[in-house]
Amino acid sequence: MTRLNKGQPFPKLQVPAVGGGMLNLPEDLAGQFGVVLIYRGSWCPFCSKQLARFQEASDALVELGVRVAALSVDDEETSRRLIEKLELGFPVGHSADVAKVAEATGAYVDDELTYLQATEFVLAPDSTVAEASYSSGAGGRLTPFDVAGLIRYIRKYSCA
Repeated sequence: MTRLNKGQPFPKLQVPAVGGGMLNLPEDLAGQFGVVLIYRGSWCPFCSKQLARFQEASDALVELGVRVAALSVDDEETSRRLIEKLELGFPVGHSADVAKVAEATGAYVDDELTYLQATEFVLAPDSTVAEASYSSGAGGRLTPFDVAGLIRYIRKYSCA
């Protein structure tokens, strides 16, 4: 398992989307900056707070041309309840295969309870990794302010 670094292509991931269909990454975010939020599960208060913050910042992110998608190992009904509770407007994938996602992205795994640790990626419009954030526990998360600042920096200095 290898962690993804800046400039590397984001691997193809496909997970069921809440409400039907599939979340196809990075294709569903291609052509604009994208944020992929891999969260531990609806039971995690830190994850809920992070997802809520991205929703609260959605207008500002849309103005910057940023699309957001999230995924976890939660089943569809659990994910649906979280979407409703937090009023999320971005796509959320459910029932992610822990081993496949970890192998593709390098996400840390809680082996005891079998879930993915918080892992976030900012993708450039060409679907390469502009930033990767890996957490081995509950802390250390990307915020929408981090994303907005990074994208403004990239645009200003053309270093994507």
